[in-house]
Amino acid sequence: MKTEQLVASLVADRAGSAKPLGRSVGRAVLAGALVSLMIFAIEFGPRVDLSAAFATWRFDLKLVLVLAALVAAAAACVAMARPVTTVRWQWAVLPVLLLSAAALGTELAVLPADTWGARLVGSNALVCLTAIPLFALAPLAALLLVLRRAAPASPALAGAAAGALAAAAAAAIYAFHCFDDSPLFVLTWYPLAAIPVAVVGAAVGRRLLRW
Repeated sequence: MKTEQLVASLVADRAGSAKPLGRSVGRAVLAGALVSLMIFAIEFGPRVDLSAAFATWRFDLKLVLVLAALVAAAAACVAMARPVTTVRWQWAVLPVLLLSAAALGTELAVLPADTWGARLVGSNALVCLTAIPLFALAPLAALLLVLRRAAPASPALAGAAAGALAAAAAAAIYAFHCFDDSPLFVLTWYPLAAIPVAVVGAAVGRRLLRW
């Protein structure tokens, strides 16, 4: 069988299993997130002013941003798990970019320029860079196990997408502990914390997801 025929056969076999794959990815994220939530409850815990934080637009917008990133990363992960990427997962990234631009523009407009640096640095940058990768470990492991049953065109890219999804799930958990709600902080440190998770996912996926 030629390579083109093999790929076409795999695509045909998996054409009716798009929903099962999506459900498997969702279950993997949920299972890993439950482990991360246990670590969160034992070692971190929610911020003490959580109820008051829900009444502020910055905290609410932070949650919307991480959830939008979670949806976009999930779409990318499912798409990258297939031998031929037919899903226009890039469209799921557009809301994240638009929300980020709106959040950043609003923050810069309402804050005096001399406070931008302090808002960007915040008070929990080092905790953020540690906690998000820590919370991402279990979801990443679960996702890589699920993706082993798929046939990604690029194992490295599929692993990186799994890392991005695991990091987004971790960010959604960490957001309830983090006291820094400014879009300047969130759009800087959350992505920086996600990068090593995506890199690890790509490195492991390159070997683990080969077919």
